[in-house]
Amino acid sequence: MSDFIYEDLLPIGPDKTEYRKVSSDGVSTFTAEGKTFLKVSPEAIRNLTEIAMHDISHYLRGEHLQQLANILKDPESSPNDRFVALDLLKNANISAGGILPMCQDTGTAIIMGKKGQCVITSERDEATISRGVFDAFTKLNLRYSQLAPVTVWEEKNTGNNLPAQIEIYSDFEKSDEYNFLFIAKGGGSANKSFLYQETKAILNPKTFLVWLEDKLRSLGTAACPPYHLAVVIGGTSAEFTTKVGKLASTKYLDSLPTTGDAKTGRAFRDPELERAVFELTQKLGIGAQFGGKYFCHDVRVIRLPRHGASLPISIAVSCSADRQAKAKITKDGVFIEKLETDPAHYLPETTDDHLDNEVVRIDLNRPMAEITAELSKYPVKTRLSLNGTMVVSRDLAHAKLKELVDSGKPLPEYFKKYPVYYAGPAKTPAGYASGSFGPTTAGRMDSYVEQFQSLGGSLIMLAKGNRSKQVTDSCKKFGGFYLGSVGGPAARLAQDCIKKVEVLDYEELGMEAVWRIEVVDFPAFIVVDDKGNDFFAETTRPLTIGTRPN
Repeated sequence: MSDFIYEDLLPIGPDKTEYRKVSSDGVSTFTAEGKTFLKVSPEAIRNLTEIAMHDISHYLRGEHLQQLANILKDPESSPNDRFVALDLLKNANISAGGILPMCQDTGTAIIMGKKGQCVITSERDEATISRGVFDAFTKLNLRYSQLAPVTVWEEKNTGNNLPAQIEIYSDFEKSDEYNFLFIAKGGGSANKSFLYQETKAILNPKTFLVWLEDKLRSLGTAACPPYHLAVVIGGTSAEFTTKVGKLASTKYLDSLPTTGDAKTGRAFRDPELERAVFELTQKLGIGAQFGGKYFCHDVRVIRLPRHGASLPISIAVSCSADRQAKAKITKDGVFIEKLETDPAHYLPETTDDHLDNEVVRIDLNRPMAEITAELSKYPVKTRLSLNGTMVVSRDLAHAKLKELVDSGKPLPEYFKKYPVYYAGPAKTPAGYASGSFGPTTAGRMDSYVEQFQSLGGSLIMLAKGNRSKQVTDSCKKFGGFYLGSVGGPAARLAQDCIKKVEVLDYEELGMEAVWRIEVVDFPAFIVVDDKGNDFFAETTRPLTIGTRPN
């Protein structure tokens, strides 16, 4: 008979996070039965939540910014890698001003709390935290993205970005502390969280890396790389495996042990496999969105115990809007992780021209036939500077337009006359032409393309991420183009590139209405052309067949 031994499944080491103090208000202690208790007021928790949602919408960790700066210094990085990295650093500097959030998709608020057993609060903490989320989203220039189901088929935007996902756990070890992890998770990176049910057959280095290569290619660029990639192997349940993947992508589990224990089955990180996977990502050719080396900034690989008949594996990413922060309430006050509020020193002395001067200027105010004829002169991966008028339309507006066409009515002239940008803005700050206004994932609109192009619409599309073969074939058939915009720098696009925004149609859809925008020097790349070429088709080809990559 074996001896009883207990160890936490996720034995996290000492917290080395650098914090800044928010306040001492609303925090006190008292003693009872020989124990010291921490009393926390609802206002202290609400205020911390509001501050946290503000900070992660505008500031990034210094480590993340340094990784972007390192891309600019790496002689092996591609011109496209460097262009994306520089654009993201510029975006971080604009966002740090505290007005324009770093991404137009300001995300679902996800909060994990670990409440010490000697922490006393006077109301339901989930309600207090929700109030803080509500206050942040209604006061700041953030976007409301949460859709409430009215029926199984009908939905309505809640108008305040609630509900939030809030999980609170009891903590015995830090009994007189209340620790938090605040996350703002956008749809793009959330949609790149995957769960696979595999077998023991892939639990060897050679087979596993071949299996993983295929899965990494399928991630694509829709979630705005470079990514912080997490791979979790094993798990006591499928849902636990996916949860650990999300936590690992935020670096919350970085202090796990690096060895396993046969007696306790504890989780551990595998640094050697992390290095091998990171090298694999650099050889995929996808790079920082448009070809190159930097598909990922870094990799976390975590091994979990599993039932002998089950092998769940999860893959998760945190995107270029790497939005999370730790926080804590102790007897000394309320604290939040110190993020970088002055990222200017990460910017290089170079300019765009030093990085790559092969940029083609495109006048969008010319007739559509002239614009497509100009684009047809250049190969995929060509970098563009767009100037002129575009219409903006995404999921709900596309569905409305399809209903219109299916009812026998013509496609609106604006959809034929102008390029269409798949996006939805955050709130517009006073004195600005636009709120943060970056691209959304193109693939969600794939099913509409052939029908709209056959009617003379959607001949030039602009968004982020890869498209299906259906779109490539349609562009070849009808003379269309798909242009990729850099995913991530929504604040920079709003400040520097978008000069005018007005509602054009379907105003009742809110941020999903059809908009007309005027742009200057809006960055893009040719991804799919009118000859059937697709840049991303090259990156989906495997490096190896049946062998581990060198």
